[in-house]
Amino acid sequence: TSSSSSSSCVDVWTDSFGILPFPPLPAGLGNSASDYDDLAENLRSTTGLDLNVHTCDVRRIDWLRNAAGLLDPAYWKGTLKPRPVVDWYLDKVKEKVEIAKRDGGPVSFLAHSAGGWLGRTYLVSMEAPEIANVDCFVSLGSPHMPPPKDVIDQTRGILTWVNETTPGAFHDSVKYTTISGTCIQGTKFGDEDASLEQKITGQGYKQVGGNADVWGDGIVPKESAHLEGALQINLEGVYHSPLGQGDRKWYGSPEVIGEWYHHLDP
Repeated sequence: TSSSSSSSCVDVWTDSFGILPFPPLPAGLGNSASDYDDLAENLRSTTGLDLNVHTCDVRRIDWLRNAAGLLDPAYWKGTLKPRPVVDWYLDKVKEKVEIAKRDGGPVSFLAHSAGGWLGRTYLVSMEAPEIANVDCFVSLGSPHMPPPKDVIDQTRGILTWVNETTPGAFHDSVKYTTISGTCIQGTKFGDEDASLEQKITGQGYKQVGGNADVWGDGIVPKESAHLEGALQINLEGVYHSPLGQGDRKWYGSPEVIGEWYHHLDP
């Protein structure tokens, strides 16, 4: 992302995604647009640039629309595809992309958590990057990879579809950067030397990536947050979300933004 005279930034932001009745990824069904107000302001103040930042208009209650997937037999088979279940979200992204196009200049996608695979879905099923004018894709703590087959897929097959349809840094015209925090090392629940937080976090990591005793941002394990072929960055001590962060830094903290914002400019 650069100044408004030459570039725009579309922020495809959301937190965890889930379709009832299976539990969503830890941290709840989803964030709302207002949760990212501070990140947008910190992004402007850190860069010192007059950025055009557009955040998708998502409310927490909107995530209940994902329950429509329950009516699809593919949900119960674990072979669900993102569309039409998340069309409501992709339509909101399209609204912001159209605004960003009018601002002029190329568009950068900045995606948080499930926004990562939702953004990838957008670029392969709604608009190609050349049409959307997108030349840069940066994800923050996004669960990009599906879990092993012996672990229940919280997205009921959607992540498998995404990775089969648009694997890795899929579009040659787009610069991909995947960013993961390494805030908490999870452990197996039976580890007597570990803290309760590590044990609980490890169970969350296991749901997402299949392994408990790995590092991650407290919600998404590091291995799940990266795409093959992308520039992969790990940020020590960075937590997943602005919700529940306590005194920890998260991806949108001013001192953390300074470590990654330049990757928004291809």
